[in-house]
Amino acid sequence: MGIYSDVILPKLCDLSMRNERLRPYRERVIGAAEGRVLEIGSGSGLNLPFYRPAVREILALEPAPSLLALARRAPHPEMPVSFIEASAEAIPLDDRSVDTVVTTWTLCTIPGGSAALAEMRRVLRPEGKLLFVEHGQSPDRGVRWWQDSLTPVWRRISGGCHLNRPIRSMIEGAGFRIDRVETGYMAGPKPMTFMYEGSARPN
Repeated sequence: MGIYSDVILPKLCDLSMRNERLRPYRERVIGAAEGRVLEIGSGSGLNLPFYRPAVREILALEPAPSLLALARRAPHPEMPVSFIEASAEAIPLDDRSVDTVVTTWTLCTIPGGSAALAEMRRVLRPEGKLLFVEHGQSPDRGVRWWQDSLTPVWRRISGGCHLNRPIRSMIEGAGFRIDRVETGYMAGPKPMTFMYEGSARPN
């Protein structure tokens, strides 16, 4: 730990995630949440204003204390919000205790992505749903080459972010059934902007 990881990086993450091009993704994904919601990697709380009345409680899980401090000051919706300082690889919740799990641009960074998805499946009720929007591995060979080449350096400067994770196969490999997934490039450099947006349910 140091000044960069503890002070500078959280502010850079917050700034980059304020990109207005991300807003439509947030509106669609967060807007579909309902019931008791667990948000994975809630960061500085930028998703909080997008939750709708169908949500009765939000559990905002984030391992970085500096980002949680920012989230506590973010605008909150008219519903209970609990902030949980913990890793997605060991979620401190009971089995089958949440209705919706939300992950937005988070799976790229979690060191044990497969373990985290297994934990998400554990805490979801059988009829619950996983809502996600993530950037990840492109289907285009040339772009994948850049993603693979850049990731070792990119990971060091961006808090562990992988450009090349195969999001759909990760979700399915953790025991989820994909209900819907839409993919495509957002505006910007292609290695960083191939998006996966959709929903899944536990098998």
